[in-house]
Formats: sequence, C-alpha cells, structure tokens
Amino acid sequence: MTDFERKLYQIFVNMRLYGKNPTLPELKRKTGKGEQEIREATKSLIRQGTIAWDKENKIWII
Repeated sequence: MTDFERKLYQIFVNMRLYGKNPTLPELKRKTGKGEQEIREATKSLIRQGTIAWDKENKIWII
C-alpha cells in the first residue's frame, strides 16, 4: 500500500466511524489530489480487498 493509499484508507475509516461516506469533493479537499489520482487509489484499495462498496446500502465496507 502506498502512502497515498494509506492516507485515503484512513480517511475512509475515520469518516465511517461517524457514519458518513466520503464524497469526491471531500476527498479532493482532504488529500489535495485530483479526481483521477483518487479514483486510481480507490480502485487499488478495492482490488487489494481493503475496502468494498455495498451497492445495496450505498456505503463503504472497511
């Protein structure tokens, strides 16, 4: 896991603790990265099995 992936994962975990799903604008603001970089890192985390998207409940599973 890269440093950016670790940072993104920690944001997902912290926001999940408060019952929120991070939006793309929030992730852009918190990371200072662009949409493409965030999408690539998120896809990488999904491929690694670190996070998953629950389509039915529309939440991230950590």
